[in-house]
Order: sequence, then C-alpha cells, then structure tokens
Amino acid sequence: MNLHVAAYTVPTEAPESDGTAEWDSTTLVVVELAYKDVRGLGYTYADAATARAVQFLASYVEDLSPFDTRLIFATAVKAVRNHGRGGASAMAISAIDCAAWDLKARLLGVSLARLLGTVRTEAPAYGSGGFTSMSESQLCEQLSGWAEQGFSAVKMKVGRDPRRDLERVRAARKAIGRGVDLFVDANGAYDRKEALKFAEEFAAAGVSWFEEPVVKTDLEGLRLVRDHASMEITGGEYAYEPADFLALLPVLDVIQADLTRCGGVTGFLDAHALCAANEL
Repeated sequence: MNLHVAAYTVPTEAPESDGTAEWDSTTLVVVELAYKDVRGLGYTYADAATARAVQFLASYVEDLSPFDTRLIFATAVKAVRNHGRGGASAMAISAIDCAAWDLKARLLGVSLARLLGTVRTEAPAYGSGGFTSMSESQLCEQLSGWAEQGFSAVKMKVGRDPRRDLERVRAARKAIGRGVDLFVDANGAYDRKEALKFAEEFAAAGVSWFEEPVVKTDLEGLRLVRDHASMEITGGEYAYEPADFLALLPVLDVIQADLTRCGGVTGFLDAHALCAANEL
C-alpha cells in the first residue's frame, strides 16, 4: 500500500462557538491509502500537525495487506507506545484505519455497511449546530429549517452564557414544535450544581438529551447528573481508546463514539462491543 496525507483548513461562514471553545475554521487531515489502482479515504478533525503523526505511522503500515485491517490498527497502536495513545496519535490512527476499511471495501466491491454486516436499511439522524455564537433568531431559523427537512431531532449548544441558556432553549422548542426531539450539548461547560439545575429546567422545556453536562473527566459528576436527570445523559465523543469507554459506561445513558478520534472503524467496533456487553 502507498499512503498519502494532506491537511486542509476550511473557514466557517462566520465565527462559531460552543460552551467552551471558539473557532473560525475547521482543519481536516485526510489520508489516502492506495493499493494498485484502488484508493481508500479516511479523515479526522485535527490540527495540521496530526499529519506528521500519520507520516510517522506510514512506514509501519504501508507493507501490510489492505485486507488485514485489524493488523493495521494493532500495528499503528503499538507504534505510538512512546508517544501516547490519545490525542494526535489516536486521531492519526483513526484516519489511517478509516482509509484502510474504505480501501478494503472497495477492493471487495461492496459498501462498508455490507462489509461490516448491515443491521438496518436506514438510521435516524439529527441536525447538529445551534452554536452559541448565533443570535436567537439565527438559532431558531437553523433548527426549524432542519425540522422542516424531516429531521426527527435537532441539537443546539449551551453553556457559553448560562444566564441566557434557558431562554434560548425555550425559543428553540417553540420554533421546532413538539413533534421534534430537542437535544442540548454543554461541552462540559457547567459545574455539577449548574448541570443539575439546568437538567431540571431543560427537561421542563422539552429537552430529551443532555450532552456533556460537566467536563468529560468528571466521572462522578456525570454519574450524579445521570442519576438525577429525567433525560438521557450522553457523551464520549472525545474518548480515544477502550479504557476511556470503560470508564464512561457506568455514568452515561448513551455513548457517542466518534470514529475520527476513537481509532477509526476498528475502534468504533470495539466501542460498540463494550456497549453491547453492558446493554447500553
């Protein structure tokens, strides 16, 4: 196999923010794995420096068979032992693994869904955005637009200005009507007391999903909110390896594995197995 990597910085239409971060662009690190005349693509959302980590791993995986996706993954994980398994290493591995699975599926002439084993013919999706940088009118226009397009749920950000969060959530609920689920994502912006307070108030406003109410490393805080909130408490998009998911399983209702961070398709399948074993 031959590996090629490139980083692309894509500006956003306007500055965006959530409960804990601000940005005006998104960087994609794109990996291409080629075998003969067939190419597989993978990517991750990461700083351009992650491309250096991909280049480091290239010499470890290029001589492997494109059909041995588990070996490609295991070899990459072993190679980053001295660099650490999380962060840029995990995202580099994720991009390579996604490219390897895409290449394997293309070589076999099947879709990735068929290769993995199709379970359902369609899956629900939700519209995700509603950034805190938006005005209330912009927020409502975006979310109601998704509802009109047929999304069964929409998600908005909270936590940047707790004094306005409930007002914005109520406005969003009014804009989308009662037939669409409303999710909120705090990106870990609240402390435990704030999260408990808002969980009750958001529930009264019709919120059914509360993502990262407290910082993701506060496992006891997540458990506290999960045990007292009426809506589903979710998280896990920043989990890098199985140990991270094992820690989150007892404290969340829904695990949100992100294959651009958790080890690609292979890491995602591992996370799924852990969730299935714990009936989550």
